[in-house]
Amino acid sequence: MKTLEYSFTAPSSDIQHDMLVTMLAGIGFDSFMDEGQCLKAYCPEDSKDDAAVGDLLNDPAFFDIQLLKVEEMPDKDWNELWEASYQPVVVNERCRVRAPFHQPDPSFEFDLVIEPKMSFGTANHETTAQIIQLMLETDFKGKAVLDMGSGTAVLAILAKKLGAAMTVAIDNDEWAYRNAFTNSALNGIDDIAIVLGDAHSIEGKFDVVLANINRNILLRDMHCYVAAMNADAHIFFSGFYTEDLDSIRTEAERLGLRYRRHSSRNNWVAAEFVK
Repeated sequence: MKTLEYSFTAPSSDIQHDMLVTMLAGIGFDSFMDEGQCLKAYCPEDSKDDAAVGDLLNDPAFFDIQLLKVEEMPDKDWNELWEASYQPVVVNERCRVRAPFHQPDPSFEFDLVIEPKMSFGTANHETTAQIIQLMLETDFKGKAVLDMGSGTAVLAILAKKLGAAMTVAIDNDEWAYRNAFTNSALNGIDDIAIVLGDAHSIEGKFDVVLANINRNILLRDMHCYVAAMNADAHIFFSGFYTEDLDSIRTEAERLGLRYRRHSSRNNWVAAEFVK
């Protein structure tokens, strides 16, 4: 069976990426690869449905996504190819995020196993890697942690490995919700409270909030996160560009948060604030 490769312009945000991949999967695409400024999607020739692809790109949520080209690929084991190209991510020489098909490496303090599937949060993206960097520099021992827009739950899992007493992971995507259970089990963790929902699903108070989402949702829901923070709690934001930091900071300070620091990589930002 021949395989077709569809090349799309790279999504402009994590949420848009997740939505596009999920909807492409719903119309016959079975594997995906981020490559430079492109998202490549693969489907068997007998699943080709260009009308469905056209309808998807006409959705206002994907107004800035373009189909660049469609190519017929030579016969090969695409799962094997994907696995060969998917490399573990190492952060600060302390934490490695790998897939189940990579061998364990006990030289890392934290060797996290993440089954990527179609959920965001494998540390390959700058936003996730930068939050992990900030987390490694933060004391989580005995803390109550909220991971909003948790995706694969990699941040919630790391929080538990860092000593968090209680961790809640919330995502509004059902695939991500199911994937979070898989990844928790792969890492030997069974006490993360995994919730299918949004900011209105938050219950309780937290010492650390992790919010790797996107600019618009952060600005819309930030008041919900702040309301759930204890005094002196820390919040880590990511999923937005350097030029968006001013608007994030303005809203955070309006809600009583104090800017502490930020990092940037390839124009993506991770920022820390304190209540």
